[in-house]
Amino acid sequence: MCNNGALCFSPWAAAIARSSADDSQMNQRTVPPPFRVTCEIAESSSSRDTRSRLRSTHPRLIREMSMRDTAKGYSRTIWAGQSSTAGDYRGRVATKKRGRVATKKRGTGVARKRVKRPTSARAATPNVVRAKRPTKAELPKHALAILAHLKKDYPVAVCELTHDSPFQLLAATILSAQCTDARVNMVTPHLFAAYPTAAALAVADVSHVEQIVRSTGFYASKAKNLIGMANAVMTRFGGEVPSEMEDLVTLPGVGRKTANVLRSAALGLPGLPVDTHVLRLSKRLGLTRDEDPVKVEMQLNALLPPEEWGEFSLRLILHGRRVCDARSPRCGECRMASICPSRQT
Repeated sequence: MCNNGALCFSPWAAAIARSSADDSQMNQRTVPPPFRVTCEIAESSSSRDTRSRLRSTHPRLIREMSMRDTAKGYSRTIWAGQSSTAGDYRGRVATKKRGRVATKKRGTGVARKRVKRPTSARAATPNVVRAKRPTKAELPKHALAILAHLKKDYPVAVCELTHDSPFQLLAATILSAQCTDARVNMVTPHLFAAYPTAAALAVADVSHVEQIVRSTGFYASKAKNLIGMANAVMTRFGGEVPSEMEDLVTLPGVGRKTANVLRSAALGLPGLPVDTHVLRLSKRLGLTRDEDPVKVEMQLNALLPPEEWGEFSLRLILHGRRVCDARSPRCGECRMASICPSRQT
């Protein structure tokens, strides 16, 4: 207290309001460093005025904070910069004990039980019985079982890209990158009406081709690849689309997937195209663990006879589009659920 009876502050001390006789020992202790001292709020008629005065005079030091005494399992909220476990804190003290919450004021305790809420509002899903992932020795038998199920579900496996010649299928496959087959089938009639052969497309105007294929996306690069592919077919292969993998991958816009589509669907040669559906379903069905499409292609080729490569890919693509969706697969409708190690329902 100052001489005029008001509360005083210094950087090395804290104002202590009217303490009780039980706090005489606490008053004899050494005062802690600044901003770590304890200010006890006495229960009196001037407690509210005292708090207001403390808050306005030294807002950084005097603030409401919660101190948890982990050893005793409770926490106290007082008006102080840093709390201390010593002393009798009277006034309104919120005490939080383990398992119960009590509010004490003037010695009156009102307790209520804590309500425990479930960790998740969503009901627990039933246990799903999944098939074991096949071992390396079991993979050929597992692959043939998948092929048998796919043949029952999709007896007719045809390429969904509309075409009348290997050249048209090659051009349609280049356009199908990052685009649906339905959209490509809407564009190719206009493209082939204007440029029915490789010779006509080789001398086409780039801006006109871009205008035709604009709706398929990436139209600038696709138009450039189409004209470059037609030029390469005319100059290097005499106007005939090559059939060998080594020659096909040298054409602009043609990779292993596009080459395998052409070989299996138009030329009647072995080829297993690995697109996003084949890659995803091969992993789900336990046929591979790799992410590289080329490695997956080689692994699937070793598990299946060459004459089944193309139709296996087409059937797997159809199954991925109609049943085994990327985000929400309909396992209840899948014939292969009993042998699928990734079954969800």
